[in-house]
Amino acid sequence: MKKMIPWLITILLAITLIAIVSIILFKSFFSDPKEISAETETIEVKVLSADERVEVTSELKDFRRNLKDQEYVVVLSFAFRLDSKKTKEEFDKLLEIEVRPIINRTLADMTAEELNGSQGEDALESKLLNLINPIIPEGKLVKVEITNFIITEL
Repeated sequence: MKKMIPWLITILLAITLIAIVSIILFKSFFSDPKEISAETETIEVKVLSADERVEVTSELKDFRRNLKDQEYVVVLSFAFRLDSKKTKEEFDKLLEIEVRPIINRTLADMTAEELNGSQGEDALESKLLNLINPIIPEGKLVKVEITNFIITEL
């Protein structure tokens, strides 16, 4: 009897692993095609003329803030592209009272190394996009761009 217990445990483990693998394979081969098409659905981007871009873009110039490591100061300018003129008007009202504090808090948690290079700038832009979008009452923020970037040591 003592010699059979390891064999029984091995057989039970093998059956369990085969069952788990078969469930995973079944789900991957027989998944709903609607779910796959929803994930891979392409979005058509509307190309705006220069005048249309200016009408829906708001700017924040010369934003200054020290970073998490106190010996560095950053000077930034931003361009915020919104989806409509009405959204831009609403955004301009919130720029000083809600958007500026969000940028302030975001930069307070960043170091100079995190902001270096295009990847650092892209990370900051996407983080701001995700933080600012929920505060806009109507419409949405489409794009955040850094138009001026200076980082200096004190």
